[in-house]
Amino acid sequence: MKDDRQNFVLFAVIAALILFGWPLIQNRFFPTANPPATKIVDGKQVALPKPGADPTADSPAAIRDRQLVLRESPRVRIETPTLRGSINLRGPRIDDLVLVGYNETVAKNSAPIRLLSPAGAPEAYFAGFGWRADGLAPPAADATWTASSNVLAPGRPVTLDAANATGQRFRIQIAIDDGYLFTIKQTVLNAGTGAVPVAPYGFVNRVGVSKDPDSWTIHTGPMSVNNGAAHYDPNFKDVDAGPQRFTTQGGWLGFTDKYWLTALSPDAAQTFDGQFRAGANQAYQADYIVQPKVLQPGQSLATSARFFAGAKEVRLLDHYSDTGLIAKLDYAIDWGWFRLVEKPIFYYLDWLFRMVSNFGVAIILLTLTIRAVLFPIAQRQFASMAAMRAVQPKMKALQERYKDDKVRMQQEVMALYKQEKVNPLAGCLPTLIQIPIFYALYKVLLLTIEMRHQPFILWIKDLSAPDPATVLNLFGYIPITLPHFLAIGVVPVLLGISMFFQFRLNPQAMDETQKQVFQFLPWVLMFVMAPFAVGLQVYWITTNCVSILQQKLLYARHPGLKQAAAK
Repeated sequence: MKDDRQNFVLFAVIAALILFGWPLIQNRFFPTANPPATKIVDGKQVALPKPGADPTADSPAAIRDRQLVLRESPRVRIETPTLRGSINLRGPRIDDLVLVGYNETVAKNSAPIRLLSPAGAPEAYFAGFGWRADGLAPPAADATWTASSNVLAPGRPVTLDAANATGQRFRIQIAIDDGYLFTIKQTVLNAGTGAVPVAPYGFVNRVGVSKDPDSWTIHTGPMSVNNGAAHYDPNFKDVDAGPQRFTTQGGWLGFTDKYWLTALSPDAAQTFDGQFRAGANQAYQADYIVQPKVLQPGQSLATSARFFAGAKEVRLLDHYSDTGLIAKLDYAIDWGWFRLVEKPIFYYLDWLFRMVSNFGVAIILLTLTIRAVLFPIAQRQFASMAAMRAVQPKMKALQERYKDDKVRMQQEVMALYKQEKVNPLAGCLPTLIQIPIFYALYKVLLLTIEMRHQPFILWIKDLSAPDPATVLNLFGYIPITLPHFLAIGVVPVLLGISMFFQFRLNPQAMDETQKQVFQFLPWVLMFVMAPFAVGLQVYWITTNCVSILQQKLLYARHPGLKQAAAK
């Protein structure tokens, strides 16, 4: 009895640590795929409001309205199937960009995602291109350029022109595709009397760190591909401590959020110096400069670069990478160690979605596919588990007989396993196989924008977010905000129920305290899983239900196993 009480106290302490300590671990290592897109108020589902934007502080007029700032300079409109915005002819800068295919929330009237914004407006974020003023006199940073057209669209590039007083003319041609890729061609024509050094550069400047947390499972912030490898460091704190520099031929650098990316990529044949640096008022900049070349009088020098600004769509990033437009741009999605598992799962899941037009149904079909592939192994697992249930009474008898001789008891138990031809480890293999699959699906739901704001059924409007229909406040009828670890939705409750019934089919522990642990474990796991994406919970519920059906099928085909287990 004393040992039982000690075991129970130990279990209670461990359960409390899981319930109260898990949110801290989860936020650092396993963040949920998205914040909730909706919540339940008075029993009705409403969209969460767009969070307020912090003003930039890189100019005295930082808190001015964005539209006022946009009207202060001449502009070229950007019109593509995926982007809307404008190019500032003063500078020039690409500093006004919204993604027409993505909204802030799931509400029907939600505003589209704004990626770029001009200096002096809230959340300033912009890109620019020019030449270093070292032996060359490029146009001033506030010079107004002339444009060949007032609209930039796919198949309709725009050429910007400016000149200096020493005979050099500067030209920036900007083209755009129907995705998110700008092609920049910078040309200097030397009509002067002397040779000049030409060193093109590009930069992306943003105010403030990413709103998406940088965690063990996903990197947000500065990122680059240099010297043939992807680098998910430094982070913003490293840049605050000092400039982070590298030299490479080919590659790119920029800023990555969970779903959005800006990336500068000079010509792959050019060697360039890249760096991340911090400025005043929490401004951060990624920039590159190409090594200078001497331009003789009467000659011209052209260099090209690419600028990606948009959503991290898997197929599109793969396309840009595979075609050599930007090397390793697909690494902007931080797949991590399980990349070889995660990408095939994503592509198959995305194909299922295109077939059925519902990601929740696609996740269920993915689960059934995985279970079908693992069916022979799972049947052996269930057979082993059923056989273990059948020998439990004999094991209990041995434990009672040799309770004072642990060594002899272990010897007799091993002899029993050999006699009954059971292997207690045989049931572990399918579980071990499913761990990387489960983690890969978690990363797919966490990282891929294709899952963002995808509805399932009824109140589930976003499979990449936690269940908003929390049970403990009666689905919003009780106007209280629950602590994070108590915000249990309907789907996590269903997950707990499915785990409870699945655990009942497993071999029962002989020790009473262990039995109590396994009785509580499904409900502890329910609390642990509640903050995760609903899509992940749908996968687990489906897996549990299939496991229960497979176990029932095994007992139906081999009734002797069930009878032996019952005895």
